[in-house]
This record gives sequence, structure tokens and C-alpha cells, in this order.
Amino acid sequence: MSTITIRNLDESVKQVLRERAAARGVSMEQEARDALREVAIPKTKLENGAWRLKASRDEILALGRKLERPFDLKALTDHMWDEGLL
Repeated sequence: MSTITIRNLDESVKQVLRERAAARGVSMEQEARDALREVAIPKTKLENGAWRLKASRDEILALGRKLERPFDLKALTDHMWDEGLL
């Protein structure tokens, strides 16, 4: 683990961290660590309580793009059978 020092932190930011920490029952330092981690590495909590990285905006938009050419599922499965993948 490493250490950083943040100078000239706005008092309102410090107050928000203090209030959020108190609401969660953690130290202000822990609240700051969690806030920085969330911004640096966005995660989302799954229903089972596990955490995973959030998909980026571009990844989500790519799901809705139309293919450049038609998708031939039969040719794909034939190729997979030929290669012994199925």
C-alpha cells in the first residue's frame, strides 16, 4: 500500500467525507480510500454481494451496433465441429 497527501482540500469536501464516514460507521480516511477507489476503478455490487467492474460506455454502446455483414450461425457451428471445439 502507498500513501498520498492531499493539500488544499476544500473544507466542504472534507465535511462531506466526514458525514459519509459517520453514516457508514467508518473512519474519514477509510471513506476517502473507498471514494478514490470507486472513482479510479468503478465497480458495481451484484445481487449475491460480489463486486465486478462496471462496463464502460463504449462497451455498452457496442452491444447495440449492427453487424457489418450478416452473421451465419450455421457456418460458425460447422467450423467449430470441424475443429473439434464442440
